[in-house]
Amino acid sequence: MALEEEEEALTADRPKASDVFTSVRCLGYLSSVNLLVAVCVGMYVRWEVTNEPMILVIFILGLFVLGIASILYYYFSMQKASFSLFHLWCGFLLGLLCFLNSPALDLNVKEMASNYLLLASVVLKTVWALTERICRSVRYKPTLLRSSELLELLGLSVASLTMHFYQSVAIIGLTVALGALIVDLRMKSLLSLPNLASFSLITSLVLFQALEITANPYALGCYLGRLLCEPVMDVYFSGLGSSERWMPVLMMGKVWRRLSMLPLIPIEVSFFVLASFKLRDLALWYLVIPGFCLFGLFWSICHVILLITVWGFHTKLSDCQKAWRAQKSRLRSVEQVMASRGIRHFCLISERLVFFSILSTVILGAVSWQPSNGVFLSALLVVLPLESLAHCLFHELGSCLGGTCVGYALVVPTAYCSPEGQPSLLPAELVQQLNLRSTGMLNNVQRLFSHHMIQTFGCDYSTSGVTLEALLTKLRNFLELRTQDGPRHDTYLVFYSGHAHKGTGAWALAGGENLHLAHLLELWKEKNAGHCSRLIVVLDTENSLPWVKEVRRVDGAFVAVQGAELSVVSVDPEDGEASLLGDFTSEWVEFNCNPNSDTQWSERRRSLTAIYGVSKRWSDYTLHLPTGSDVAKHWKTHFPKATYPMVHLSNWCCGLNLFWFCRVCLRCFRRCKLTWFPPAVLDTGQGIKLVHS
Repeated sequence: MALEEEEEALTADRPKASDVFTSVRCLGYLSSVNLLVAVCVGMYVRWEVTNEPMILVIFILGLFVLGIASILYYYFSMQKASFSLFHLWCGFLLGLLCFLNSPALDLNVKEMASNYLLLASVVLKTVWALTERICRSVRYKPTLLRSSELLELLGLSVASLTMHFYQSVAIIGLTVALGALIVDLRMKSLLSLPNLASFSLITSLVLFQALEITANPYALGCYLGRLLCEPVMDVYFSGLGSSERWMPVLMMGKVWRRLSMLPLIPIEVSFFVLASFKLRDLALWYLVIPGFCLFGLFWSICHVILLITVWGFHTKLSDCQKAWRAQKSRLRSVEQVMASRGIRHFCLISERLVFFSILSTVILGAVSWQPSNGVFLSALLVVLPLESLAHCLFHELGSCLGGTCVGYALVVPTAYCSPEGQPSLLPAELVQQLNLRSTGMLNNVQRLFSHHMIQTFGCDYSTSGVTLEALLTKLRNFLELRTQDGPRHDTYLVFYSGHAHKGTGAWALAGGENLHLAHLLELWKEKNAGHCSRLIVVLDTENSLPWVKEVRRVDGAFVAVQGAELSVVSVDPEDGEASLLGDFTSEWVEFNCNPNSDTQWSERRRSLTAIYGVSKRWSDYTLHLPTGSDVAKHWKTHFPKATYPMVHLSNWCCGLNLFWFCRVCLRCFRRCKLTWFPPAVLDTGQGIKLVHS
């Protein structure tokens, strides 16, 4: 019964007639059976040794609850109620085995058998979970804390009520810290593994000694191992993306998100009060009092900033949810709405601020270290994963959310050129046909801009051609655009469809003039000097290959060219299968806007093939990072003047490049990989993907 619930929680796929999966299920059954037998034997031994009638009553009541859970499951099909009872009592009885320990049990044969069964249970559970992940039979769903984990934590907290009040409070704090650590691991926080190491060391070496509790290491290890083995493995095996992992928080209602902040304030205040107990230590008063006053003030300022930051994030997230729900068709994801409303920039600055909160907590915990105060140790273990979760949230959203983008499209529906290369007017019989094709092309481009929330500078359509001077003026104005907050856009996208000269790929303009890639790059470097934006050029022309090859030799700028090749094949005109201008735009936009698109760019014998090229340093590109002025402006907008000195400290610390050598090696690796092994589909991070057939 327990195994079936665990399978449901993991939502594992169950292929029929699979011997491997049957063996994996057997491991789960053995783990659950070993746990039940170990708990029964352990409780019986404790009653036998102590002759305490309450233990016998609890043991019999546990068997009775187990029977009720089985009846609910098999006869009334109430699986959730059955699993809830099982996990609640499992955590409660394991807690009793852990806390009701005495030296008289050390040499008891039945107690040794119970301990070995507990050890076998956690080993089988670990092997079962690892085998499922290696066989890829687990389908992950975004969640913070499963109901089974929450009930087992609640069961341990109830079991701690059998001890003294001081010990009970510390153990309840320990269970809260364990729950926060599980969420920290499941969210793949940068500090999750250090938090796991500190939790293990403090719990095993200091906490129980401070509480004067001789815990059963086998029962405690079994309890922690069963709860932590899967979250630890999922740090490596889970394939959920950053925004997917945080989706339960991003989609939570406004009221619930506000209420989730209420426990944070008393927890932080309790930690500070418990840390102040260090002032009673008068042996080193000349170090303790000045150190606590200095770092206590630093901690207070950082955590006021933390609370304001989290509250401001919830306010911005509420606005994004309103905008997302206001859409008539939910084609855009909530991440796209968040990116368009500047959440990424807010998160990048907030990440720095939350890091100082974590740093201040670590420093204050070290200055006020109290190895004999179990409640202080529990509070420290609670605060660290909670603050690292806030840091993880801002770090992940700052990394995964796209930046701002602005686009410009130009369509010149000319199909004929004079020997000098000048576009010629179209014959009358083809005007209507090409007008319809060009209109469809513009509609596709506008669909791309709308779907990815790209700011539209303009979509120009000219049947008589465009002069070079008019086009350069338009491009200058386009490349000078900035966001409402002041910085330049992260990405500038230019789309062109029309005639291009064979051999050079230059755009054929009116009056016999041409626009070469060198002209566009010169204009781009002029407007983007001192900034780190990138330029993406999308070509739906018959001769885009020269620009694709030329851009690969460009150095010192982030430029990409997406083009297409129209194969010259003999096709029956009645079939209408010959690829024409506009077909690539239609397929490429469908591929970028429809996740369920069946376009196969690698398909052989395609009459229309795609090709892209990027500049040498394209892999070095990063979205706009907050500068010192950005941080100062953000600070003046959201925080009181008393916290302004933190601006200089934040800018100074974030300006340190301590891992420059690792970054240089990683940059060289990425350049070589993109040059020698370019991917068939290159994700630009803006939602737009460059493709290569």
